Amino acid sequence: MQIGPHQLKNNLILAPMAGISDRPFRELCKQFGAGLAVSEMVTSNPALLEHKRTLLKADHNGESGIRSVQILGTDPQLMANAARFNADRGAQIIDINMGCPAKKVCAVAAGSALLRDEALVKQILDAVVKAVDIPVTLKIRTGWDTQSRNAVEIAQIAENSGIAALTIHGRTRACKFNGQAEHETLKKVKQAISIPVIANGDINTPEQAYFVLNTIGADAIMIGRGAQGNPWLFEQISHFISHGKHIEKPTVKEIHNTLMSHLDKLYSFYGNTSGVRIARKHIGWYFKHLESTAQNAQSTINQAQSPSDQIRLINSAFNLLTTESAA
Repeated sequence: MQIGPHQLKNNLILAPMAGISDRPFRELCKQFGAGLAVSEMVTSNPALLEHKRTLLKADHNGESGIRSVQILGTDPQLMANAARFNADRGAQIIDINMGCPAKKVCAVAAGSALLRDEALVKQILDAVVKAVDIPVTLKIRTGWDTQSRNAVEIAQIAENSGIAALTIHGRTRACKFNGQAEHETLKKVKQAISIPVIANGDINTPEQAYFVLNTIGADAIMIGRGAQGNPWLFEQISHFISHGKHIEKPTVKEIHNTLMSHLDKLYSFYGNTSGVRIARKHIGWYFKHLESTAQNAQSTINQAQSPSDQIRLINSAFNLLTTESAA
């Protein structure tokens, strides 16, 4: 898988997810086999570019592999400025968000709302591509709603504007995350353009990944929610595609060790107070892969206010789980 001059080690990509795909999570997913991990979306609002939270979203200090930053906005010039700003801070790929279905994003005509205005899409893509000398990619949905699927038209605009790769989430904006993602639209897009096309949406198993790559014909797959609390999914998919069989799922001990490592990185990255708070959602996702005994401890763990308390309660839950398994 190649994006501009960058050769990815494979065609498995971590999706940009607001409040989730921060540097600690990106690094973790790369450790378990993601060939690329895209940052959570960064605003193009000039008043917020230097804000601490904005800078953290695209913090690449010490990050391994290729650095990709997603930007969000509706003004072509501000998007161009945001692309330059992030390129100057170390981004090697700029990704443009035209796929987010969130109400607060679409309310200001950003994200997937842009799919209703193909002329503005072209203006934004042209401005960003011309603003930087690094590859620019684009993430979209299949359209605004099921009556207006215009992914093929948007894809052709993207290719003509110089976009290096296109990601398609297999739902319309109106679908949000409801129902099942479809990837038949991606087939049509593949026939219409020559740049790499990446499939996104409900790719949660090695079998589904294999289907989308080999039957649908995607050049790569992008995994979002399936990797939450499950960074092992990347190596599971890679092994299944290469060998046609599954590898063992992580043991309780491996889940415990990975969670502890993840928490340590969150505390270091955000500081103790914010780190504990942000860790809670990740803990919940890890615990979904455990037996109900451990899951029942989550409400107590969520009351922890310090790293030491959070770690102590997690260790207690895992120790109980290990004891019961040995009985």
